[in-house]
Amino acid sequence: MGERAETILDTVSSFLDAKHQLLIGGRWVPAATGESFAVENPAQETTIARVARARAADVDRAVAAARRAVEEGPWRHTNPSERGQLLWKLADLIERHTEEFAQLESLDNGKPLSVARAADVALTVDHFRYYAGWATKVEGETIPINSPDGRSFLDYILREPVGVVGQIIPWNFPLLMAAWKLGAALTCGNTVVLKPAEQTPLRALLLARLVCEVGFPDGVVNVVTGFGDAGAALASQPGVDEVAFTGSTEVGHEIVRASAGNLKRVSLELGGKSPSIVLDDADLELAAEGVVNAIFFNHGQCCCAGSRLFTGRAVRNECGAKVPGPARSSGPSSEETS
Repeated sequence: MGERAETILDTVSSFLDAKHQLLIGGRWVPAATGESFAVENPAQETTIARVARARAADVDRAVAAARRAVEEGPWRHTNPSERGQLLWKLADLIERHTEEFAQLESLDNGKPLSVARAADVALTVDHFRYYAGWATKVEGETIPINSPDGRSFLDYILREPVGVVGQIIPWNFPLLMAAWKLGAALTCGNTVVLKPAEQTPLRALLLARLVCEVGFPDGVVNVVTGFGDAGAALASQPGVDEVAFTGSTEVGHEIVRASAGNLKRVSLELGGKSPSIVLDDADLELAAEGVVNAIFFNHGQCCCAGSRLFTGRAVRNECGAKVPGPARSSGPSSEETS
C-alpha cells in the first residue's frame, strides 16, 4: 500500500484472515466442491486471503435463491420507498467503513490508498445514494388513444422488474463496478447474482456483509466468487433474466452467445478506443493535463481511457510536445486534404 504493515486496520486484518465463503440465499456457504483459491497482493505477489471457488452448481444455487426472492420472498412486496431506504442505509454503512474498503482496494487491487479512498469509495457511496433517490421515480405512462369508431381509451404502461440479474464485473474498479451494477438493479426491484473478478473478490465480499447487515431480504443479493467458468455458467443459466457484463470485447461476444438459450437481456460495457480532442483555441497547458489524466488515470485501466489524441492543425506540434510518451496521434496534417 505504500505504507507500513502496522497501519493496516485490525478490522482489515481480521477480514483477510476470515474464512471467505459464498453468499447464497442470505447465508454464507462453502463451494459445493469445497474448493478455494488464493487472492494475491499484486504489489508484493503474496497471498493475502483465500476465497471459495464457485462452480456451475454454486451458480445454479445462487440463481435459484435469487428466483425465490423475486417471486416468493418479501422483496416482490417491498415498495419503492423501502428499497430506496435500504440503498441509502447501505451507502451510509459503506461510508462508515471507508478506510476498510480503501485498504482492501489497495491491498487487493494495487491502486494507491489515497485514490481508493477519495475516488472508488466516495463515488460508490454517491452512487448508492443516487439510486436510492430513483427508487420512487421509476414510473409508467398513460397514453390516450382513439378507436376507429371515435371512442377514447387510456393505454397504461407499467414498468416491472426484469427479475434475476446476473452481474459480472472486472478487476480495475472492484467496488465501484459492483455499485454500478447493484444500484440500478436493486432500486428497480430486481434480485442479483454478482460474480466479481477472480483477481479482486474481497470488496464484493465485504460489501455483501454490509448488505446482510442493512437488512436486504435473503436471496436479493448473492455473491459467487470464482473464475471464468462460473461467469460462463451465470451467462447461460436459464433462470437469469438479464446478464450485465463489464470487461473485454472478446468475452462480451461469448456472453451474447451464451445468453441465446432463453433470450435473456444483455447489457455490455466493453473496451473501446476513446479519443481526446484538443481544438485550436484550447488552453494547451490545461488540455495537456487533461489528456494525460484521460489515458493514465488508474494506470490506464479504464474502459473509457483516452487512448487516442486528435488535435487541430494549428496546435498539433505544440500539443504533442506537452503530452509525454512516444505514441502520439493527431489530426490530419496540413498536407492531408479531404
